[in-house]
Amino acid sequence: MSSGQQIPPLVQEQLAKFQQTQQNFQSILMQKQHLESEKLETEKALEELKKASDDEAVFKHAGTIMIKSSKKDLLEELEEQMELAKTKASLLAKQEERLKTSLKEQETKIQEMIKN
Repeated sequence: MSSGQQIPPLVQEQLAKFQQTQQNFQSILMQKQHLESEKLETEKALEELKKASDDEAVFKHAGTIMIKSSKKDLLEELEEQMELAKTKASLLAKQEERLKTSLKEQETKIQEMIKN
């Protein structure tokens, strides 16, 4: 294509779809990074909580305040959070793979359209 030629509307449409898919992919990567950070925090909290004795006073965050709770309840809550995080991570990994595949397919399609 010479510099004087316009990009055909069909190619422009494919490029727009490609850009949208790239944005979705970036969003998934950011969500994964945020989730990984949350998982690390939860793992550290579980680690510290397990060190505490059963009769020791423990607290949890509830917005901007802290509420007294039992060690058992907090352990259950944190372990549930970890399971949920694992499930979310699995879903995000599947979405990431689908988007990677889609990006490759779209890129190939755009390159073929440009050649023709």
